[in-house]
Amino acid sequence: MASSSSPVAFRFKPYNVGRWLVWGLFALVLVVSPLIWTSSFSQSMLTQMGIAIVACLAYNLLLGQGGMLSFGHAVYSGLGSFLAIHTLNRVTTGDIALPVVLIPLVGGLAGLFFAFLFGYVSTKKSGTTFAMITLGLGELVWSMSLMIPEFFGGEGGVSGNRTGGAPFFGLKFGPQIQVYYLVAVYCFICTAAMFAFTRTPLGRILNAVRDNPERVEFVGYSTQIVRYIAFMISGFFAGIAGGLGAIHFEIVTAEVVGAARSGAYLLFVFLGGATFFFGPIIGAILMVLALVLLSELTQAWLLYLGLAFLFMVMYAPGGIASLLMMNLRLAAFGKLRRVWTSYLALGGCVLVILVGAGAMIEMVYHLQLLGATGSELQFLGATLDARSLDSWFGAGLVLVTGAALFELVRREFALQWGETQAEIEREIKRRESL
Repeated sequence: MASSSSPVAFRFKPYNVGRWLVWGLFALVLVVSPLIWTSSFSQSMLTQMGIAIVACLAYNLLLGQGGMLSFGHAVYSGLGSFLAIHTLNRVTTGDIALPVVLIPLVGGLAGLFFAFLFGYVSTKKSGTTFAMITLGLGELVWSMSLMIPEFFGGEGGVSGNRTGGAPFFGLKFGPQIQVYYLVAVYCFICTAAMFAFTRTPLGRILNAVRDNPERVEFVGYSTQIVRYIAFMISGFFAGIAGGLGAIHFEIVTAEVVGAARSGAYLLFVFLGGATFFFGPIIGAILMVLALVLLSELTQAWLLYLGLAFLFMVMYAPGGIASLLMMNLRLAAFGKLRRVWTSYLALGGCVLVILVGAGAMIEMVYHLQLLGATGSELQFLGATLDARSLDSWFGAGLVLVTGAALFELVRREFALQWGETQAEIEREIKRRESL
């Protein structure tokens, strides 16, 4: 009797070429960037961007992926920095035989430990209560940094020497470019690991906890345990960022666990786009540019930053990433050519507004902070007199003119945008009908 065998079904799953292309481009940018910007200052900024990318992505595991608003996440990157710098000093004295390249993992384990310790208390609640608990824990740790100088180093902090360890394949990490590539390797690996986590069942359940915790509890999952695990994973990667920062700066102060650092994570992750995985990467780059460059250009940089955050919340709550995705949708349907001229007009009007508003802000700051040195100041190559009515009238006129032109262009753009979106919806329905 012949036995009948059931047919075997084969499934072919093609490679996601787009994903491989994006990750390959990301790796290429990390490799090539210090070869384009070769100065020590530029490479230092690139190094800080790599560290900030890891820290912001770690924070976004809570905010964007899990819907957990934390006001004290600098605790885990900061404590990771302190443990890493102490380990680096022990390596320098020869007490611990550990390669310098593994010290960021020490920071990661420290972040994981403290996230395990504090996260159990924090994740018992959600929403506003969770945010207030994290804020309290952050203030607690910051106050302890001033009370325990033996560990935190007091006001001077704890310093180290990254070249004191044994060479790693001939690398002593003295030159800035060697430190950059160490950070770049960690940045790529951590970014890939966090992206992979978002694609796991646990990552999907975390999204469900963010969107509908009641339904997650109904199907049998503990939302507290899911949040707790995500909190520890986030703390681990935040600690790695702290360890990388300790190697790069070779000094760790109480500022790294302060509320200002936690607020910076929140602000720039939101500006970049917390609802998209690549949004925090944009936010991290903006954070370094703001804290390093903008703060050197003007004393009013915090005001500019606050205004940018305000307008982003009002008009683009999805962050810069959402704006990019909206325009990629236009490009996919071949509609981007219709709006690029409107973008140029809007950008020109915004630039005029910024010139007028910036001149007024700089004159106010000059009168308040530098009035004793005279009333004249330089702004974009022009000389302004903060006590002259002509300067104020000219700045106000530029501001009002830019605002009026912006409103005219905005109305026309709104009509054009609505027509374009309607055409895209009709095209989608046509394709679905086919």
